[in-house]
Amino acid sequence: MPSSNIYQSFECLRVTFPSDSVLHVTLNRPRQRNALNPRMWEEIGQCFQAIRSDSDVRAVVLSGEGSAFCAGLDLKESPDFNPSGDDASRRAYRLRALILNYQAAFSAIQDCDRPVIAAIHGPCIGGGVDIITACDIRHCSADAIFSVKEVDIGMAADVGTLQRLQKTVGSDSWVREVCFTARAFGSQEALQQGLVSKVLANAQVLLAYIEDDALQLATTIASKSPIGVMGTKHLLNYSRDHTIAEGLAYTAVWNAAMLQTKDFPKAIAATMSKKPATFPKL
Repeated sequence: MPSSNIYQSFECLRVTFPSDSVLHVTLNRPRQRNALNPRMWEEIGQCFQAIRSDSDVRAVVLSGEGSAFCAGLDLKESPDFNPSGDDASRRAYRLRALILNYQAAFSAIQDCDRPVIAAIHGPCIGGGVDIITACDIRHCSADAIFSVKEVDIGMAADVGTLQRLQKTVGSDSWVREVCFTARAFGSQEALQQGLVSKVLANAQVLLAYIEDDALQLATTIASKSPIGVMGTKHLLNYSRDHTIAEGLAYTAVWNAAMLQTKDFPKAIAATMSKKPATFPKL
């Protein structure tokens, strides 16, 4: 069970432990189609920061309650991005701090050290795309609709999509097209471009999938050495953002320490005997 009580304090997230080492985080503003207000933004960061230090968690499933995964920025509850008073430099200074806080909330998903599986249905708009590009694995229902929506409200996406999307899919041209136009695209196009790796028939099938297959996938990941899984996510993220030579050099330093874990001989013995091993917590 979770070692942190913070999971029960959230208003905009629902957090459950469907198995001993798998956490299920649900965006939980269904009446607003899980649109992002300041409270939800703050809670996402708090939740995944807590996961990073929670040794009971080994894998995470992330989904949305209701008819949408995430409808993007809640324009009714968004902060004033262009406040009056003071001079432009002081306004920019405060706005930069706000943007950095919002970036950190979604980067906490990427940085939490545990693999995060996004299960997406219905609209996944604007900030929703920022969220899923920070996840490790993305599966969706056939009715999923995606849009990098920010240009339609007169801004460039600023909390992760423009940095992560072009490193997630194979076509820079396609990324620029959907970001410049804000056009919606569906599940099959997302699968074709590599944004998602699995498409389920509909939202009902996705819900059953979350309750069964996605949790089974997370449970399979959670059965592996937590040192091995944590290191794999860390090195994948590092290598994505560096050259091959830099990634190899960093991996050598990383594994010089991490190969000293007792998980290593235990995992080898389990592989040889074809019997599952039990690994201690991080």
